[in-house]
Amino acid sequence: MSQKILVVEDNVDLARLLDLHLRDLSYEVDLAFDGDTGWTQISQNTYDLIILDLMLPGIDGLEICRRIRTQPAYTAILMLTSKSAELDRVLGLEMGADDYVTKPFSIRELMARVKAILRRAEKLPSDERTDRTSVIRTGDLLIEPDRRRVRLRGKTVELTAKEFDLLQYFAQHAGRVFTRAQLLDTVWGYGHDGYEHTVNSHINRLRGKIEKNPAQPEYVLTVWGVGYKFAEFNA
Repeated sequence: MSQKILVVEDNVDLARLLDLHLRDLSYEVDLAFDGDTGWTQISQNTYDLIILDLMLPGIDGLEICRRIRTQPAYTAILMLTSKSAELDRVLGLEMGADDYVTKPFSIRELMARVKAILRRAEKLPSDERTDRTSVIRTGDLLIEPDRRRVRLRGKTVELTAKEFDLLQYFAQHAGRVFTRAQLLDTVWGYGHDGYEHTVNSHINRLRGKIEKNPAQPEYVLTVWGVGYKFAEFNA
């Protein structure tokens, strides 16, 4: 069964060009030329990947990205951004986009990014796909993936989409040590050099929200010279 992709792009010529090249790779493709139509398509269909322009008529790309990440089912997102929109790229990645491509881009580069994102999704072990929706209890934390909700000692903790993804991934692999590069590639879905500070900043913010004393964390632990791991708690 071929994988299904939605392209949400208000430049009609570009959207149709992407449609042509994606169909050449045997993907099923739907098109939307504004944010409102795009969101309607997303609400009514299931996609393996959404290629999402940030600057759209109607609902903008950041808002669509935010709405997608409040849903229980995980859908990969590849953002299209302008060269000058660095802040929007950062916000998009914070909200849970898997990768981004800066305009103008080569079609070859974009097709490579599409294949890489979908290949990563296919490699998820079947048990890990199931665990993505299983409630996790660890220490005083309760993580509910289907609601994308975290509770600490009974109180809801407000997390950004990427903070939630990071915490969920850590908790699903308690005790395993990850380098920053591994976390960047797995949780963010891209491995560009120079972005490892993104991992550090997210971990610092996450600790500020779930640790009694962020300077002496109980959950997200630093493994000096290597990276980070999530503490193992007795059942």
